[in-house]
Amino acid sequence: QVQLVESGGGLVQAGGSLRLSCAASGRRTFSNYVMGWFRQAPGKDREFVAVINWSDSTTYADSVKGRFTISRDNAKNTVYLQMNSLKPEDTAVYFCAANTRIYSTYARDYNYWGQGTQVTVSS
Repeated sequence: QVQLVESGGGLVQAGGSLRLSCAASGRRTFSNYVMGWFRQAPGKDREFVAVINWSDSTTYADSVKGRFTISRDNAKNTVYLQMNSLKPEDTAVYFCAANTRIYSTYARDYNYWGQGTQVTVSS
């Protein structure tokens, strides 16, 4: 069991940057988790953003590649999402997710979720 708490969302102008954080707590060693970021805009399905595994392998959605960077600090039990060159279409609630079984870009493979943090990008 792991609890996830996101922070760092807010309102930013197009072209700006934000860094999201996701702090994990629980009995299991954080480094054992595959950590993912997903987002959900109003009226749309939850979509994959980025994933990082225990050896720091990463995968990104095409829509954010080259602009977003996922990283983790196992000593702090935290995963980050650095978001640069933000666009209005990046506006969404961003969720942190964890699983111990599979390196996946599918939300259905993650069994632990945070409550989400709102990111709004104005044009």
